[in-house]
Amino acid sequence: MNIPQIDLKEYEYTLPEERIARFPLEKRDSSKLLHFKNQVITHQRFSDIPNLLPEDSLLVYNNTKVIPARLIFQRETGARIEIFLLQPIAPTTVIPEIMLAKHPVIWETMIGNLKKWKDGEILQGRIIYQNQEIILSAKLINRDRREVEFSWDQEQIAFVDVVEASGEVPLPPYLNRKPVAEDRDRYQTVYSQKEGAVAAPTAGLHFTNEVLEKLRKKGVKTEEVTLHVSAGTFQPIKSKNITEHPMHSEQIHVAIDTIRNLLQHEGKMVAVGTTSVRTLESLYWYGVKLLRNDGEEFNIPKLYPYTESSVHPHYKDSFQAILSHMEAKGMDTLVGSTEIFIFPGYQFQVVNGLITNFHQPGSTLILLIASILGNRWREIYEEALNSGYRFLSYGDSSLLWID
Repeated sequence: MNIPQIDLKEYEYTLPEERIARFPLEKRDSSKLLHFKNQVITHQRFSDIPNLLPEDSLLVYNNTKVIPARLIFQRETGARIEIFLLQPIAPTTVIPEIMLAKHPVIWETMIGNLKKWKDGEILQGRIIYQNQEIILSAKLINRDRREVEFSWDQEQIAFVDVVEASGEVPLPPYLNRKPVAEDRDRYQTVYSQKEGAVAAPTAGLHFTNEVLEKLRKKGVKTEEVTLHVSAGTFQPIKSKNITEHPMHSEQIHVAIDTIRNLLQHEGKMVAVGTTSVRTLESLYWYGVKLLRNDGEEFNIPKLYPYTESSVHPHYKDSFQAILSHMEAKGMDTLVGSTEIFIFPGYQFQVVNGLITNFHQPGSTLILLIASILGNRWREIYEEALNSGYRFLSYGDSSLLWID
């Protein structure tokens, strides 16, 4: 296995608390934008991004929609139990399907104050949806695996509506504050469609309909994919050997027409956010699996890109293999999962550029950024700190090109 040795200390930096953006700016596209191209750093506004993308670019964004995944229940004793939705288990593991379920569902969760929740105890909460009162019940069915069954007494109402009516916006823990009404809209991209994420694809938070219209008029094409962002995106690396870090599995949905459009495109491929990078590069490796007869299941283990030789098929050959597979199977949508771990030494196969925010020190995301920027990542982050950039989810943006 050809895996480079990584010293995580080399990817730490000092992020002052006051540089973490606790709240969004009043206008999405008024954020700062650091542009890095041809080894040169310039400073722009995000509203300028149509001028920075070549006309032949294809902008790929993640249309996942954040669900209010934090559900709060009160025991009769007054104890507060907080249940955070992670991954669906039954009656299906496919997120769009379980969100539309109208019967009991089971999720893997994180549970705050678990020790106060007794075995066999059913928690209940009363919520209002379209002027109807709904009683939502939660039953702990596996304490060790934190599996919870949710049921509600209005069978005509889907689970997604129950969650929307009762849950709290799952803000990142580093914001260190309770959600406010504004977060319902601002911790969501303007193009979000597919419910299922428990964290926002934050690079997309800067886009406005005006910016998208300017891109369209310029001739920049757009394409959408779906990766439902999981809470694991915030999980710090604790392993001395980074390859032992348990990468979070995230569910991907891609339409067959998207595969066709990716195949036909001849210009630059620009990903909006690390989730879009993970999706595009995971698609590539799934096509490689098909070409190598390495199984038909779309599931990319975290170190799969590092297990083969440095000679890889062209991405169009890979995507053609996916298209042929989907056509042969009569599939309109490809559904899979990825744990792909992108760190320095990774060779990008699809993506030419990345729009992204500024990430936490020593995180999997800073490793992904360093895989693009090489040793210059630190200089660029220091430049952003010295230039007053705001960091993390509600912070400022960057456009980085891969040489």
